[in-house]
Amino acid sequence: MSQLPEIGKISPEIFNELIFPRLGAKSDKVIVGPQHGVDVGIVEIGNQAVSFTCDPVFIVPEYGWERAAWFAIHIIASDSVTSGLKPAYLAIDLNLPMEMTKEQLTTMWDVMHKECVKMGVNVITGHTARYENCHYPMVGGATIVGVGGLNEYVTPRLAKAGDKIIITKGPAIEATGIFATMFPKLFEREFGKEFSEKAQKIFYMMSVVEDGMTAVSVGIRDNGVTAMHDATECGVWGGLYELAQAAGLGARIEHEKIVVEECVREVCGYFGIDPYASISEGTLIISCREHRAQAVVDTLAKRGIKASIVGELTKPEKGMVLVKEGKERKLEHPIVDPFWKAFYGALEKYKSLA
Repeated sequence: MSQLPEIGKISPEIFNELIFPRLGAKSDKVIVGPQHGVDVGIVEIGNQAVSFTCDPVFIVPEYGWERAAWFAIHIIASDSVTSGLKPAYLAIDLNLPMEMTKEQLTTMWDVMHKECVKMGVNVITGHTARYENCHYPMVGGATIVGVGGLNEYVTPRLAKAGDKIIITKGPAIEATGIFATMFPKLFEREFGKEFSEKAQKIFYMMSVVEDGMTAVSVGIRDNGVTAMHDATECGVWGGLYELAQAAGLGARIEHEKIVVEECVREVCGYFGIDPYASISEGTLIISCREHRAQAVVDTLAKRGIKASIVGELTKPEKGMVLVKEGKERKLEHPIVDPFWKAFYGALEKYKSLA
């Protein structure tokens, strides 16, 4: 048996060995079940498609309580919108550390409530308690439910060879946002105050809720978006690989066409990590029918979201191809995200500047 990873998501091999063969009772109402590269499950209930996504409640006090709460709810909602269905309901379990105060909980929950109001999400049930041996950042779990018509969801199996691939915001949004938030004094010392402040603003780009809902507003399936995937661990390279694999297709990606936000290259260069392989909550990977792809990019731009067409899905026998400076190489999944090692190393090295 393969070893479990030291940190982060388990490998596809472990998932296939331990989890995928044991999925409980079977139902013909499951439209989209567990699959690599797919962020949601979808079932048919009555005459509607209902999406479910499940994630940890991820609270990092060091971000500041308001930012931590904003990020926590947007992590959960970002997966939900990749179904193309509007998030509607939230079930949340809070297993809080004993050291959390009433004031901290008040701030956290107030922010989460306000963000749910903005997204149109109703909290329907949950569990809230403090327990020994519960620690930050994993302080519970949550499920968001989306609801729509049976012809209103998207999923990689709807994608076809020839679909264009669109990427929003570019690589390492999360890596950059977290580094800038955790080490503002370091960035000010190394790059100047203006750079530090600009990099910190990237924190609030760590959501694809607006990206996803904006993209599907243009059209879906044969009239637009066919699939969406949130580039989290292993970043843009991992997300591209996973979406194409989930679709059962190949991909051809042009490196130079991927948009890159300001500060990303400098931050990732400073910490010695590949931005394209680094964690990037906030980056949405979209497959779209060719005739609607530019309309999706233009509509995102009107909402202030940078995006570009970076390549296309291809027949599976063509494989995963990355073109950089005119040269082709195989696009591979990074497997291990370089952010975590760099982040914990930086915490140890730059404690005084955090």
